[in-house]
Amino acid sequence: MTQPPTSSSTQSAGRVLVDALALNGVERVFCVPGESYLEVLDALYDAPGIDVVVSKHEGAAAYMAEADGKLTGRPGICMVTRGPGATHASIGVHVAQQDSTPMILFIGQITSGFKGRDVFQEMDYQQVFGSYAKLVIEIDHADRMAELVARAFQTAVSGRPGPVVVVLPEDMLEMSTPNGACKATPIEPVGVTPATAQAIVQLLSQAKQPLVIAGGSQWDAQASAQLAAFVQHWQLPLASSFRRQDALDNNHPQYVGHLSLGMHSGVRAMVHNADLLINLGARLTDTATADYQIIHAPQPQQTLVHCHVDASELGRVFQADIAVAATPAALLSALTAAAPSAGTVQAAAQRWRDWLQHGRKHFIEWSSRPTDTNPSTASAAPQGVDLREAILHLNEALAADAIVTNGAGNYAAWLHRFYRYRQAKTELAPICGAMGYGLPAAIAASLRYPERSVVCAAGDGCFMMYPQELATAAEFGAKLIVLLVNNGMYGTIRMHQAKRYPGRVSATRLQGPDYCALARSFGAYAELVTQTQDFAAAFARAQQHQGLAVLELRTDPQQITPELRLSAQDL
Repeated sequence: MTQPPTSSSTQSAGRVLVDALALNGVERVFCVPGESYLEVLDALYDAPGIDVVVSKHEGAAAYMAEADGKLTGRPGICMVTRGPGATHASIGVHVAQQDSTPMILFIGQITSGFKGRDVFQEMDYQQVFGSYAKLVIEIDHADRMAELVARAFQTAVSGRPGPVVVVLPEDMLEMSTPNGACKATPIEPVGVTPATAQAIVQLLSQAKQPLVIAGGSQWDAQASAQLAAFVQHWQLPLASSFRRQDALDNNHPQYVGHLSLGMHSGVRAMVHNADLLINLGARLTDTATADYQIIHAPQPQQTLVHCHVDASELGRVFQADIAVAATPAALLSALTAAAPSAGTVQAAAQRWRDWLQHGRKHFIEWSSRPTDTNPSTASAAPQGVDLREAILHLNEALAADAIVTNGAGNYAAWLHRFYRYRQAKTELAPICGAMGYGLPAAIAASLRYPERSVVCAAGDGCFMMYPQELATAAEFGAKLIVLLVNNGMYGTIRMHQAKRYPGRVSATRLQGPDYCALARSFGAYAELVTQTQDFAAAFARAQQHQGLAVLELRTDPQQITPELRLSAQDL
């Protein structure tokens, strides 16, 4: 129940803001301090229930807040100062928008009376963030602080989750107001009618080659359990969308792969040849559809059931046969209630038994160690650390609830292909393809769940975006292992360069520091690994350290993807 504003006393609007954070369940704020919101920082001094994590760069603070929002389903909170602080943090807002993550970015602002004069660090934040934040609010009166912050919380989690930007003029924060903080009430999504559920069940009962696609940001432990029960009951094959691999245990016999960059041919063929697609939560962008080649826009060749929590996403690109504005969990509940007799389900499952088994077989072969031991292929074995073997070892060494993070780069292709995610909310990766995300996200994950293992995979280019956040990890006690994949280049760009401009290497070489020395300077355990056979022992030592650890993995620069090798002229 929301609490009404009080008028028994007055306090600064900055303190009302902090009270609102507490009322709305905020336990942690990620920030870089600024003089434009000193009143808020002072109020946080008197709020022992809210941890204040100070990162070393606003971009990293925004990444941490976004990752925290991914893990909890509640808005991740970031605070930065005006101008440069806001623009640095904009990357996190973009990730939150693309990844459908609830997040609120609070930005200090110039004194309201100076607006329009192009004063020191002045910006129009509606212009800056208006195209990709769900809402941009500027506090225009101290008495409206409670109202507008509640609106920010409600907007961030209602419908398709996403980022909200709240702009805080310095003078407004210091003004007194009698209006106390209030708690936001999220808008409940529309439910699923029995008639809609029956129509979908009818399509399933008639299908010959159905495929379920799980995507979006709505998958917590309960929803994933519902999903597992549904696909098992019907014996349905399921594919996850890009970087949503943790929607279903990848060891589940119904899991057939993910729709991603470098999509394997087996799952690509399944999408293309399916006669029924039941899409639970995914927006189906160019990545998941292979540039709209395997699912045609606007009219797919497959019968399409599209479920999304936000009605505005339905029909925006694809015209579905059935469009359902609801959470995936709500639709799964309705489909379970509408399920026909066991005999009808068994008959349907028998029709597509070979279809399921074929898809699962392709996934297992694609994501496992090859069985080919032909000596003639030995010369093609990668030098240095074989990332395939390193990632396969993680499957054995990490518990099911371990959280694995990464940013952007070709190194992630090995992670997404060979690592088996087994629980919901264990994959933290930017769908928008932002470099530098992995380390800040891992810090946020460790602070949120200190009892769980956290591993960050990062290429050398990705890691060098925010290496200073090792200091943040050390200061605030984050426990994590960084697997720093060093091939001396911006690998993704080099791959494209070699395809389009062979032999003309330009601007893609990367010379880093002594990574182990850098890590040790922050108090981390660090070790250089140059041979595949040394990785398992090195990883065990990093685990035994039970703190902050960095393993630099020297990898073969020619092995640019799990299957593609560069020629000598492209090195």
